[in-house]
Amino acid sequence: MAGGTASGRVPLVAVAHGSRDPRAAATVAALLDRVPLDDVRVAYLDHCAPALGQALAGLREAVVLPLLLTEAYHSRVDLPAALNEVRAREPRLRVRYGHTLGPHPLLLTALERRLGEAGVPAGDPDTAVVLVSAGSSDARANAVVAETARVWRRSGWWTVTPAYASAASPTPAEAVASLVRAGAPRVVVAPYLLAPGYFADKVRRDTLAAGASVVADVLGAAPELVDVVVERYEAAHRQPVPLAV
Repeated sequence: MAGGTASGRVPLVAVAHGSRDPRAAATVAALLDRVPLDDVRVAYLDHCAPALGQALAGLREAVVLPLLLTEAYHSRVDLPAALNEVRAREPRLRVRYGHTLGPHPLLLTALERRLGEAGVPAGDPDTAVVLVSAGSSDARANAVVAETARVWRRSGWWTVTPAYASAASPTPAEAVASLVRAGAPRVVVAPYLLAPGYFADKVRRDTLAAGASVVADVLGAAPELVDVVVERYEAAHRQPVPLAV
C-alpha cells in the first residue's frame, strides 16, 4: 500500500466478516488500498482466505482491526479467541487489538455521501430515512444502531428509523411500509453495510417493493471509512483494546 504515517511501520491486519459473494472481498480490497499505511493486510473470519493466522504469519507485531460496523459477537468473542489461538502458537507475536469501525460520527457523513450520490440531499425535511444494519443477536449492537438513527434524525430529516436485515425487528421492508403509512413524503434507505452481498441485495429488493423511492449504495470504500480505519489503527497503536486471556 502506498503512503505512510508516523506509526505506520507496524503492520495493520484488517479482519472482515467474509462472504461467498466475490463483490464483498473486492470492496474490502478497494477500501484497504486507500489506507495510507506502510503494510496493510486483510483477513477474514469466514468464507474467504486468508484466515487471521495466515495473515499474521511471519510477523512479530501487528495491529489487528475488526472491519465491522458494530461491536457484537464477532468482535467480542470470535476475533479475540482467534487472536489468542495465534498468540499461543506464536508467543513472540505482539498484537494490538483495535475497536470496530462503528459507531463513529464519520460513518454518518459516509451514509450522507452515499445518499447524495443517489440524489438525496443531506437532511432533507421531506425525506424519511431507513437506516439498515445487518442486525445481530446481541441487543447491545442493535441498540447502537438505534442510537445512531436517533442522532442522525437531528440533521433535519423527516425522520430516521433503524431496521435490521436479520435477527431483530423491524425488518427493512417493515420499516419502509410503516413510514409510507405514516405519510412520509419520501422514504429512502441507507444501508449501514460495509460491502455488497446477500444482505445488501435483499434489502434493495425488499425495500423497493415496500415503497422506498431510493436505496443508497453500501458504504464500501468511502473516504470517511478510510479515515476511520486510520484513526482506529492509531488508537490501537497507542492504547489497545484488552484481549481476554
